Amino acid sequence: MDLKEWKGEEVTIRVDYEGCAGHAACEEVCPSEVYEIQDGKAFPVNIDDCVQCCACAEACPVLAIVHSACE
Repeated sequence: MDLKEWKGEEVTIRVDYEGCAGHAACEEVCPSEVYEIQDGKAFPVNIDDCVQCCACAEACPVLAIVHSACE
């Protein structure tokens, strides 16, 4: 497992880069446009805009996103 971690003011988002297949489900469902797909992987570029709805973690078909508000 290749876990990358980003810490925002209120949340921490971890993405398993080994498991992430770049499906872009996180990018599509996020109401705050937190994610971008870069080099085929999810990248939370706007982490401080996160509204902690957990849609990204729930939508990921390979469960590669671990969100501190959703654990």
